[in-house]
Amino acid sequence: MTARLATARLLAAASLLALALAGCQDGSGISGPTARSIAPIAPQTLALMQTKGMQQSDPILIRAYKKEAEMEVWKRGSDGRYALLKTYPICRWSGQLGPKVREGDRQAPEGFYTITPGLMNPNSSYYLSFDTGFPNAVDRANGRTGKYLMVHGTCSSAGCFAMTDATIAEIYAVAREAFIGGQRSFQFQSYPFRMTAQNMAKFRNDPNMPFWQNLKEGSDYFEALREEPKVGQCGTKYVFGGSDAAAGSCKPKVDPVVAEKRERDEREVAELVAKGTPAVRVVYQDGGQNPVFRPQNNASAFASLGGTETVLPYDAKEFGRHNLGDVSRPETLAAGPQEIEIGPKGQPTMMAAAEPAPSKAAAKPVRGQKPAVATLMANRAEPDRIETTASVSEKPARIAVADADGDPASYQKLLGSLFDKEKPAPATPAVDAAVVPDAAKPVQAAGAVAPKAAAKPHPVKTAKVETKADAKLALRKGEPEAKAKP
Repeated sequence: MTARLATARLLAAASLLALALAGCQDGSGISGPTARSIAPIAPQTLALMQTKGMQQSDPILIRAYKKEAEMEVWKRGSDGRYALLKTYPICRWSGQLGPKVREGDRQAPEGFYTITPGLMNPNSSYYLSFDTGFPNAVDRANGRTGKYLMVHGTCSSAGCFAMTDATIAEIYAVAREAFIGGQRSFQFQSYPFRMTAQNMAKFRNDPNMPFWQNLKEGSDYFEALREEPKVGQCGTKYVFGGSDAAAGSCKPKVDPVVAEKRERDEREVAELVAKGTPAVRVVYQDGGQNPVFRPQNNASAFASLGGTETVLPYDAKEFGRHNLGDVSRPETLAAGPQEIEIGPKGQPTMMAAAEPAPSKAAAKPVRGQKPAVATLMANRAEPDRIETTASVSEKPARIAVADADGDPASYQKLLGSLFDKEKPAPATPAVDAAVVPDAAKPVQAAGAVAPKAAAKPHPVKTAKVETKADAKLALRKGEPEAKAKP
């Protein structure tokens, strides 16, 4: 009887997916269900469901977090509330923290998406997959473009959430059974990071924060009530709540429990800022990967993930044995993310920690002399300090500079530009007057190398000195700094 029931379920799944997926090819050239798409849920996962009082036909909801590189599958119980079934490590995501803006930017989407059976692809070139449905109404209202943003197997991403083949097989099977059980669609929530007060304080000056605060409204609803928020659109923003939100009300009713959570988080953010929590932005060379897939994975590697569970929610040894396939841009994973401290307007702040602070006497460089790197940085318009680190770890490394526009290589370009050997700009009388002191004023930098002769005679009279030794002698006699021949 059990075998016949299992066969009947698989036939039902095949029929359902054959109708729903006929137009979803993903480049395979094959339509209809495949053996991998109708494979049963793993016995271990079924046992886990049983221990949590869940049925495989219960509705699901999925949440993804870029920074932590984790994806959660939740199931709804008979009381209408969702409970966490399982957390899976994300093998690869690409781009930066922040929403997808335009096609080709390698950004994985952030937002709230509706996954229907028609978005499930049994014929994916990446083992199995489902489309996130990007762009949704809010994406389109913001002018965001792109297509085929998937959750799929094989650890290669160009704007997708890439899982291992074994992981996507399990997620796909769980979703399939929920559809067979009667769920018409499930919600896919995609976040830059876990929407905690600590993260909101930490990333408070990031240019994406207004968008992330909007996402947190939906996250708060789910976490406070454990119910799927109804999602609507008001202009270029999401609105969350009940039926009024789904109808597009710009001011939907807020449940008191949700309002209490928001107020509590806002107080905690204010306290963290008052205690001096630095405002940062994280820059990736090209996305990230959960540490569990790295050869050196160990328990300490997960200290920075920020999960709410007291133990690792997945077996590092289990996922360490998964076949990753072709990992996209592995060289960009080696350095890890860098944290850049930023000011209220999103500009990077700088700390002269790499070299000793210049003395007052040497604050103004002599024309023709190459200033120190820290001095060049300190003389830029916005910054007042720079922080550097030479180590690379699982935690983001602090570096000196990053562009406010999110260019992943901007800090490299800027640091590189400090060492460009460009010819100095033509001298002006104002500059020369600051470099060559007046005879009545003491010399500021006695040990500095005298500059080369200017193209035109300078209006300030100086003593003619034939050698550098003569220049030093003149300085000891109290005479003004003179120009030495090269």
